[in-house]
Amino acid sequence: MTITLPDKGEKYTSPPAHRNILIVEDESIIAMEIAARLQKLGYRVAATVNNGPEAIAKAEDLQPDLVMMDIYLKGEMDGVEAAATIKAGTKVPIIYLTANTDEQTFQRAKVTEPFGYLLKPFNEQELHRTIEIALYKAETEKELENYRQDLENSLAERDQLIGKLQEALAKVKTLSGLVPICAACKNVRSDQGYWQKIESFIRDHSEAEFTHLVCPTCAKKLYPGIDLYPDEPE
Repeated sequence: MTITLPDKGEKYTSPPAHRNILIVEDESIIAMEIAARLQKLGYRVAATVNNGPEAIAKAEDLQPDLVMMDIYLKGEMDGVEAAATIKAGTKVPIIYLTANTDEQTFQRAKVTEPFGYLLKPFNEQELHRTIEIALYKAETEKELENYRQDLENSLAERDQLIGKLQEALAKVKTLSGLVPICAACKNVRSDQGYWQKIESFIRDHSEAEFTHLVCPTCAKKLYPGIDLYPDEPE
């Protein structure tokens, strides 16, 4: 499916033909007429049923692209109740069919968020346009849902990366604040109360590594006859 902007010379490619449509109509003659019109327009009739429970079962089993639902069905379950159940379970778009609707029923139907509404009798052009708009709307909502899911996944990956970075930063060794050091031997008291060599303390609390040398002052005391630092200033 391609959604474009007409003012930029782009096109909207309508959903492909042969979409499967479930017809829910308790008047057999009307159901047959709707099926014939749908087939003439290039759609496939997935099934034709005449009551709410069977419509729910067929919608779940066949997963049609669209359901055409008569609001007034014989039996305990009307079309509005059946549509609400189908929408909750399969999210299949639904177009309501009715000859007349009282205000209370209309308000109930509106809450189920139908994708179209056809008043009987209707012609082929009205049928075709209502179906195409419903399929287009359903496809658009599906794409938007996919975009939303992709965005959520991206945000989740970002949060996961931030968490890993925070863990890595927490592991970075730092050395700051007051450090208790012996004035005589220069050993340092750790956070746990143990005294240790200053080299070990610094190594444990930073990224520093030590290499042992002899400074010029100590070299003169330890090796008075050897000039280990001839280039060092006096």
